[in-house]
Amino acid sequence: MGASGMRSALETAASTGAGATARAAVDGGPTVLRMVLGGRLRRLREASGLSREQAGDHIRGSDSKISRLELGRTSIRERDLVDLLQLYGIIDAEELAAFQELARQANTSGWWHRDNDWLPKWFDMYLGLEQAAQVIRCYEPRAVPELLQTPEYARALLTLAHPGEAAEAIERRVALRMRRQHILNRPHPPHLWLIVEEAALIRRIGGSRIWSAQIDRLLAAAKQPHVTVQVLADHVGGPAMTDGAFTYLRFAEADLPDIVYLQQLTGALYLDKQADLDAYRSVANQLSVHAAPPEHTPGLLAALRRRQPRVLDQPVRREI
Repeated sequence: MGASGMRSALETAASTGAGATARAAVDGGPTVLRMVLGGRLRRLREASGLSREQAGDHIRGSDSKISRLELGRTSIRERDLVDLLQLYGIIDAEELAAFQELARQANTSGWWHRDNDWLPKWFDMYLGLEQAAQVIRCYEPRAVPELLQTPEYARALLTLAHPGEAAEAIERRVALRMRRQHILNRPHPPHLWLIVEEAALIRRIGGSRIWSAQIDRLLAAAKQPHVTVQVLADHVGGPAMTDGAFTYLRFAEADLPDIVYLQQLTGALYLDKQADLDAYRSVANQLSVHAAPPEHTPGLLAALRRRQPRVLDQPVRREI
């Protein structure tokens, strides 16, 4: 996909209205629905002129509990929901029923619930956001991004990342990563925009055979209309522009803000303050300017596959 196609995707993500929440229920599962419900409760509270402390007292809780509910970090009991809605002046039966149904869906488990015995809580939230995002923009300086990895490449990476872990445990990690990729094949796939360092692509993770198959996977993905892959040449110095890999998520649902996801060794950060979003959006735009145009990616990957020298053309400006 070219730059104009990405702009259209981003405009669509910002403007889509009807049906977005319903699709989130299918695609994003409870994570996104909790955030939607929490955002609506926050606006009702603010419109009522009430503080988080007052709302917390009303449901025999604390202001921190209200904060977690409004951020979508935890599920809500039906009793607490009804009490809050009554406090906020919601008494219409149909409106109450709609909130209760949204809460019921938000309290269900995502498909990844079966892996809760080993899946970190901080990553559980990201899975829900990734499933519901309409645009996923990623910068990766170290390896092929996870959403386009082959099983063999993923297995080699995960074995390196978790030395000494049993083969069965590694296979569960691989299976989860492959299941995440299903979002690219569904009827309404997200627009995936990847900027990958040249150095990440030349690392022969798993050996030449696995590496070659991984490059072929990237070649096939780059031809899909909802996937954009740009390669950033080594001499540009992408890591100097940012502290490391990041993922910028945008949603169709108006209740959800953009989110920047930063994964660390033992945790993750979720950034949604406007200043942070502006900073990462600016860096993403700079990286895309300096990377080779996406229409050149198939040729670059094919040349890499043949182990021939690659010449990256002058950049063309691209923005979110």
